[in-house]
Amino acid sequence: DHRPYGGGPGMVMMCQPLHDAVQEVERQVNTPPVRIHFTPQGEVLKQERVEQLATEQNILLIAGHYEGIDERVIETLDPLELSTGDYVLSGGEIPALLLVDAVVRLLPGVLGHADSAAQDSFSKRCNEGERLLDCPHYTRPRVWNEKEVPNVLLSGDHKAVDKWREEQMKSRTAERRPDLFEHEEVDP
Repeated sequence: DHRPYGGGPGMVMMCQPLHDAVQEVERQVNTPPVRIHFTPQGEVLKQERVEQLATEQNILLIAGHYEGIDERVIETLDPLELSTGDYVLSGGEIPALLLVDAVVRLLPGVLGHADSAAQDSFSKRCNEGERLLDCPHYTRPRVWNEKEVPNVLLSGDHKAVDKWREEQMKSRTAERRPDLFEHEEVDP
């Protein structure tokens, strides 16, 4: 890294060392990787993108630091630029870890139950293609701190449980993330 041209605080990652590192990694794999650079200026990471990346053979993560990476190497490498939100971190390492966790949990055999990822918030529901927040979850004891588990979950009626969960997902999404309905043809 070195001081930025034009002055200003911080340091900028230099072109050649980063370019050489990317080229070396790419020489070691059979399938060219999807290059990803984490930056607040990138596409906001969403579940749809995570699902797409989980189908890729190789992914190469580029995590800038300080004031970022020299623009010339970004232009040369032409990575997919991703952001994890409207805030700034000191580097791209934490977003890289976040992406690794989000992608890896979608790979077969990683989670304990094959349906776990399919039922999470933002995951595409098999039936209707909706992307909703998850429903509330409960476990033992049945009553805690004078709060009871909803009776429908104790009923053994799987259709009623499924209906309750669907209603909870829609109402929770409408209450907490109404913006998700802007992209869906779903009635809250």
